[in-house]
Amino acid sequence: MNIALFAAVVAALGLLPPIPVPLLPVPVTAQTLGVMLAGSILGARRGFLAVLVFVALVAIGLPVLSGGRGGLGVFAGPSAGFILGFAPGAFVVGWLTERMWAAYDWKRALFGNLVGGVGVVYLLGVPWLAASAGLSLWTAMTGAAAFLPGDIVKAMVAATVAVAIKHSFPVIEEPDGARH
Repeated sequence: MNIALFAAVVAALGLLPPIPVPLLPVPVTAQTLGVMLAGSILGARRGFLAVLVFVALVAIGLPVLSGGRGGLGVFAGPSAGFILGFAPGAFVVGWLTERMWAAYDWKRALFGNLVGGVGVVYLLGVPWLAASAGLSLWTAMTGAAAFLPGDIVKAMVAATVAVAIKHSFPVIEEPDGARH
């Protein structure tokens, strides 16, 4: 149930219109917020699966990406590396969240979201962008820097939401299996 819900959250965030970035064929979208939320609320395994379901929905042609895009063609375009980085990004966010769960606070949540939801997604997205758009890796990295302010804000929002949910309705279990 939670996996389907978070796949739907990532899709719903695609309803917000994409913001074009000058000189890059990849827009700013709100969907990475959903990736961060999936990992930080559901944990590594379920967050990964939720985002994998979302990516599968894209692959079968549902127009759930920002701007109403979907289908196998998007996996040949310049944003494919970012899309393919969503599930591993959610996994890393969740993995870090699980490791920090006993002392999970806003700073730790922000750290996990930045490493997984930004770092991992960029690690896969930027090289793909460079290769598919015929850019040097340096040019793609420099261009991707335009995404950083928005992604930092999304990581801050995800951290705030994740910490609030941890205190009110924890989905991730304590390492010893006990809940708050």
